Amino acid sequence: MDWNIATVWESVVDTLPGETALVHGSVRRTYAEFDERSARLAAALAGHGLDAGSKVASYLYNSNEYLEGLFGTFKLRAVPVNVNYRYLEDELVYLLDNSDAEALLFHGALAEHVAKVRDRAPKVKIWIQVDDGSGHPLVEGALDYEQLLATCEPLERVERSGDDLYFLYTGGTTGMPKGVMWRNEDLFGVLAESVYPLVGAELPERSADGGAIAAGARDAGRSPVHLPASPLMHGTGAFTSFQALFLGGTIVTLTSRSFDAHELWQTVERERVTQMAIVGDAFAKPMVQALEDAERDGAPYDLTSLALMISSGVMWSAEVKHALMERGDFFCLDSLGSSEGVGFANSMTAKGAELPTARFTIGARAKVFQEDGREVVPGSGEVGLLAVGGFIPAGYYKDPAKSDATFREFAGARWSVPGDYAQVETDGTITLLGRGSVVINSGGEKIYPEEVEEAIKRHPAVADCLVVGVPDERFGETATAVVSVRGGEVLDEGTLASALEDLAKYKRPRRWVFVPEVKRAPNGKADYKWAKSAATDSPG
Repeated sequence: MDWNIATVWESVVDTLPGETALVHGSVRRTYAEFDERSARLAAALAGHGLDAGSKVASYLYNSNEYLEGLFGTFKLRAVPVNVNYRYLEDELVYLLDNSDAEALLFHGALAEHVAKVRDRAPKVKIWIQVDDGSGHPLVEGALDYEQLLATCEPLERVERSGDDLYFLYTGGTTGMPKGVMWRNEDLFGVLAESVYPLVGAELPERSADGGAIAAGARDAGRSPVHLPASPLMHGTGAFTSFQALFLGGTIVTLTSRSFDAHELWQTVERERVTQMAIVGDAFAKPMVQALEDAERDGAPYDLTSLALMISSGVMWSAEVKHALMERGDFFCLDSLGSSEGVGFANSMTAKGAELPTARFTIGARAKVFQEDGREVVPGSGEVGLLAVGGFIPAGYYKDPAKSDATFREFAGARWSVPGDYAQVETDGTITLLGRGSVVINSGGEKIYPEEVEEAIKRHPAVADCLVVGVPDERFGETATAVVSVRGGEVLDEGTLASALEDLAKYKRPRRWVFVPEVKRAPNGKADYKWAKSAATDSPG
């Protein structure tokens, strides 16, 4: 295959040049403008000595420029590198050095951090500042994004390879960020195989055929208007946006720098959004609250355009899904994936349907294995490692040991095994238990935090919860729940403990710590490092 994401998008551009590709606030870009601006950026990068294989990092919030940066990097056959916009100086220096980044795109609001690391990142050849209205002056030695585009002619299109790379840095639950290396061929393959069938199309033999599929989807009224509410710097936001662009869709990004559920629903109304990507209850609970607020004010939001809500990465409870679906006619797709693999399992829920939280239909390319490579038998009660094969990453950048630990061989094939434990039910569905790196070992019993968190968060007064292990002289570790409560609600540990009678006694938290807010990463994923600190520092 010659599957290459830039070549696919160029094919879409050629068939749909006048259609809207990007929307951010009042700024709209057609596919032709998206292509031209990205090609100008590619020429600027080439003019500063970057070439195929060079690494280009994006220290950006969700924006049109984020996607232009990706497209321009792909056009050059260079390697996009995501940077968490919450990183401060030391973390930024680490990632720039570890990724061998030769260029950095950054928003003006983040310029203060960039200014402090310029002398500590000697590999970076070009610093490009995007004016975001924050008023921060141009960092010394940096180039203004818009001025740079204006001075460069678009780079001519080139032949590309399915071996061209995309880096997705993941912080995981422990250790420093790791760069997951996705070949274009594998990333396109795994993303396209789940969206092209939705418009009655098969995967194209050539990247250049992608435009015809997108045109057909547009003609049939099936090209999505997609809103990535989660950050584009993480897999959920990026991958779902890639898929929407494959189908000639429109990407709508929010302008707020922190998640604002009211802005989300206002944007859905204004842009007639048909699908969105969120990250579990961390996004969905505030979304329900915003809908309730609007209803109480006598001005409910119009959700009639919305057909699909996608979540990945963290728990999305059945109760919250149904609270959303009561107010619209759309499906909820809970996709179990990670930076290291897509297509592990999914759960599609329609209004009125019932499927327990954390219960998924296993993907066509996925299995659950014991550590010794034996496949877990459905209904056996055994706990195994969730694995996915087929289109998977090449490994971690500059880390062969971690690559060997995650990308493993079972039954004569190569699998991505990020460390998620699951049980296989009699009907073939799986129950997700959680990531092994945060499992609590209490007196020899394994406690999976996500299972306990799920039970606690069912209490209507609980806003959010994380469960961690803290040292204990008798048991080695004991489970501690770090809980935040909805505004105006009053809870104590006795009330919560009595609500967990369905959990085995050894799984129930022995300590409870109440905090004003449970902290999470921008993509909604659990910050267990913070939770453990909160649990350890709390008296009692």
